[in-house]
Amino acid sequence: MNNGFICKSCGKYHDELPMSYGSAVPDYFFDIPVDEQESRVEMNDDLCIIDDKYFFIRGNIEIPVIDTNQKFIWDVWVSLSEENFDKTNDFWEDPEREKKLDPMFGWLSTDIPCYPDTINLKTMVHTRTVGLCPVIELEPTKHPLAVEQKEGISIVRIKQIAEELCDSEE
Repeated sequence: MNNGFICKSCGKYHDELPMSYGSAVPDYFFDIPVDEQESRVEMNDDLCIIDDKYFFIRGNIEIPVIDTNQKFIWDVWVSLSEENFDKTNDFWEDPEREKKLDPMFGWLSTDIPCYPDTINLKTMVHTRTVGLCPVIELEPTKHPLAVEQKEGISIVRIKQIAEELCDSEE
């Protein structure tokens, strides 16, 4: 199922079809001048605070792959209210955190390539057990990403994404 593909962008054969892509930082990070990042940003792999007033959590948009039991994943950042961010921190290491935290509203804070603008799409953040990123559920709309999350994504579409995001330097 996860066969390779000949990339239309670089012309090379890639022996694996990537099933996930991600962003290391929320897009708002890129608005901060490099010389100010250290003083204005506090972050680790999963949480980020910018200017002590913007709060972000990293999570996964999971999209079912049609006719398989696999998922295609976008690793993204979502903004949370300060209150929900604090709750998340309070339960971060709690082994039953997924039972104690209700889904939280957030705004998608990653511009996902291969789709129309994704910044500020409405989401719900669903906490999972310690060690797993939250699942990010998009508000059901006609946005192509929300439609794919609801209806699934085809292998052909995943190959199109892989070709668009191909790093020809590999």
